[in-house]
Amino acid sequence: MCAANIRVLATGGTIAGIAGSAIGVEYRSGEIGIDAYLEQVGGLGLSASLSGRQIANIDSADMGPAVWNRLHPACIDALADDDCDGVIVTHGTDTLEETAFLLDLTLPVVKPVVVVGAMRPADAVGYDGLRNFANAVRVAGDPAAAGRGVLAVMGDRVFAARDVRKVRTRGAEAFRGFPRESVGLVTPASLQWFGAPWRGGGQLFAWSDDLPRVAIAYAHADLRAGDVIAQRGQDIRGLVIAGVGEGNMPLDVRRALADLAARGVPVVRASRTEEGLVDREESDAADGFVAARALNPQKARILLQVCLANGLTEPAAIQRAFDEG
Repeated sequence: MCAANIRVLATGGTIAGIAGSAIGVEYRSGEIGIDAYLEQVGGLGLSASLSGRQIANIDSADMGPAVWNRLHPACIDALADDDCDGVIVTHGTDTLEETAFLLDLTLPVVKPVVVVGAMRPADAVGYDGLRNFANAVRVAGDPAAAGRGVLAVMGDRVFAARDVRKVRTRGAEAFRGFPRESVGLVTPASLQWFGAPWRGGGQLFAWSDDLPRVAIAYAHADLRAGDVIAQRGQDIRGLVIAGVGEGNMPLDVRRALADLAARGVPVVRASRTEEGLVDREESDAADGFVAARALNPQKARILLQVCLANGLTEPAAIQRAFDEG
């Protein structure tokens, strides 16, 4: 079996970070360029041919359309290259789940696409980046990874982009999946899938390099309607409410957001809790709301942006997009 040819698209993050101290707490993300990084991993003996491209070299807290608009076409180019067997995107962990989900919604996943990061900088004791990267190479080089959508590899686990979420601020086991915990287990020497591929190769939505602005409002005790309306700004095309419990909110906030929805600004009810479904309720139809189902607020925001960019503005059409995932 020939070694896989894998394109590595680098965006920075902790996986390319430097602390200047093996035991320090603070560090600088995005310090190592892709050429230097591939030279470092070249000594691992990985059974793949790696080529790299630097898309950005940033802290993923700064991730957004400016980088996405370069990353997406680079992914498209790689997937269209007959000599490329798979794609790896190196990424900071803070917004990894959002980029992975956006790519999952808008890429034709005819080949493996894997997003990977690290929780510790490259010069720290216990640096997890090399192992995570080696695991990502194994996944991206496996033809059976195709048809599973965009994947994320962290901590010896393979997650579907729709499921993956960061749940801890520190530690190598900082990611989990919901509603599917993980779809595979991986080490640099082995890969075990849990079930067959679940997706066709086509893209779910067309790409847009001008994603509409969508805000997230965080619900809490004593939240008031004026607080939510004041924060949304003039250029907001949609709003996600990170509700308490099953996407709940104070009555006056609900009335204000129902008025917003009536004026053509889609409103999605998500939950600020770590796990659980937000189901569509009878009152949602009257209020013009969309239920986020299994998506957390940050992913609900991404899907709403993509829906709006694809011309879906009616709550019923948007709800179908949330239900069909």
